[in-house]
Amino acid sequence: MDPSSRIQNALETAVARAVAKPAPPRLGEAVRHAVFAGGARVRPRLCLTVAMACGDDQPQLADAAAASIELMHCASLVHDDLPCFDDAATRRGQPSVHAAYGERLAVLAGDALIVHALETLALQVPQAPERSGQLLLTVTQATGMPYGITAGQAWESEPEIPVAEYHQAKTGSLFAAATVAGAVAAGAMHQADNWRMVGERLGEAYQVADDLRDAVGAEDELGKPTGQDSSHGLANAVSEHGLEGAKERLDRLVEEAVGAVPECAGAEQLRQGIQQEMERVLPKTLGRNAA
Repeated sequence: MDPSSRIQNALETAVARAVAKPAPPRLGEAVRHAVFAGGARVRPRLCLTVAMACGDDQPQLADAAAASIELMHCASLVHDDLPCFDDAATRRGQPSVHAAYGERLAVLAGDALIVHALETLALQVPQAPERSGQLLLTVTQATGMPYGITAGQAWESEPEIPVAEYHQAKTGSLFAAATVAGAVAAGAMHQADNWRMVGERLGEAYQVADDLRDAVGAEDELGKPTGQDSSHGLANAVSEHGLEGAKERLDRLVEEAVGAVPECAGAEQLRQGIQQEMERVLPKTLGRNAA
């Protein structure tokens, strides 16, 4: 089964557990909207790609890890869009959860997705206790403090924001979790540090690309409002380095991510995939090979 089908099946199974009776129906609808309103599934695809490169000897565990990471990412988007943060009316070309279901259900949907992400891994403990325990630690550390996505969101409330640390926490941490989780799920825990570096560099590169898209991209291309960083006064790579400087930083981070991929059966395919992915996420006017 191809990675996209594996991710879709794993998410459908996980969400079905969450929204089953006696769950409040509208909260269930909000959760489904948060997870299935589109999205490129970059993080779970990265997780499965690494797992397959490392042998993928327990695909059910890798699927659970990929689903857990995507559920956590979806939760962060629900909270990020709230009026108290970005106040975004759209996400992935659809109404954001708070726009569609109200602020109270959006807060609860995000909370539920965080807990359900961890439950998805906890259910794997009887089959693979050592690997599942490490996966739980990987995902929780990437979510909380001091360097997870919660810390990343909190940097926006500080009087001064160090851009590199902000990007590493807000975006890089979950990318690092994806690469590490793929290796751990496949039993390659001895390579976890190598895979973490790949994820950290790729995550920061992805955030720089997102900053570039926010600065010069089109709203219909992104599926969400643009100009959010400037309108909210948020630190970003473009304001920190300028447009050309941000592009140069992106190129450098992608090179470092590609160079950090450890030797394994699927290394070359993964290196090519990283390059292709970064081309995809840039706005059309800023392709990495554009003049």
